[in-house]
Amino acid sequence: MTQKLWGVLAAAATLIPAAAMAQDQQDVSACLITKTDTNPFYVAMKKGAQQKAEELNVDLKTFAGRIDGDSQSQIGAIETCIADGVDGILLVPSDTSGIVPKVQQAQEAGIMVLALDTPLDPLDAADGTFATDNFAAGQAIGRWTRAKLGDGAADAHIALLNGLTSQSSVGVLRNQGFLDGMGIDLNDPDVWGDEEDERISGNDVTQGSEEGGRTAMENLLQRDPDINVVYAINEPAAAGAYEALDAFGLAGDVTVVAVDGGCPGVANVADGVIDATAQQYPLRMASEGIAAIAAAVREGKAFETTEGKDFYDTGVNLVTDDPAEGVGSITPDRASEICWG
Repeated sequence: MTQKLWGVLAAAATLIPAAAMAQDQQDVSACLITKTDTNPFYVAMKKGAQQKAEELNVDLKTFAGRIDGDSQSQIGAIETCIADGVDGILLVPSDTSGIVPKVQQAQEAGIMVLALDTPLDPLDAADGTFATDNFAAGQAIGRWTRAKLGDGAADAHIALLNGLTSQSSVGVLRNQGFLDGMGIDLNDPDVWGDEEDERISGNDVTQGSEEGGRTAMENLLQRDPDINVVYAINEPAAAGAYEALDAFGLAGDVTVVAVDGGCPGVANVADGVIDATAQQYPLRMASEGIAAIAAAVREGKAFETTEGKDFYDTGVNLVTDDPAEGVGSITPDRASEICWG
């Protein structure tokens, strides 16, 4: 069982009026630094941080890169937070290893740095990580696909639509988890694209976008027109793949699965564009990150990981309207009520 890092604080909050608590508690300040401020995933994350900061009387400042991959803006944001003397930083790193020296500089200044969604490289460069178990998310859609194909899984033609050529940790974990769930032997689990299974028609990259998913799907269909399974790193890429499949007259004949569980993606599951997705919870990542910083400052509580893991797992649910025996799932209706919550 996981332990909420702010249990004592939450219990106290039920007994002490909010105004009195705000007066008695030690001041806490924090920064949230995301990859962008336009991606709905990070919009949800920002909302979660702001809600929890208001609840716990934490002074919060938010920053973001101009585009996904803009590490320089994130470095500048960390420098600002150091200069401001904040107590904690919540960071979704664009460059998981390149930003580590700046993270260490913040830690040397006495600032607690927690990674959200994307672990630093190495993982222990952060004081803690709140994230989806992306390997488990991939496994869930892989196991579901294998179960739905039945005996046909042995003869599947699989297209793998990844995110970036840079082999990001999230992209690798989702890809490798999916293949593991499908029962395909992994070569190096820290790399996608080196498998030797003949069922893999090919890998391509999408930049995590709808346009990228469409182009990658077109490329792979030219290589193998018999593709009948599509894994996509996220739901925009899956939607783009569906557009390409539809243009080729293959929509409805190919199983499409993805990871994220955003509200538009869940709607696509309900509409049959995506057959199944794995839902993660960015709002919770940020909310619990703010709570962890507050608990560390006010109560001296150390970061606690989920039992059996080296990070705090914020959970994942398989979403489909076509359940498979032995594979737990929730319906699109249920998922739409909690999408990215």
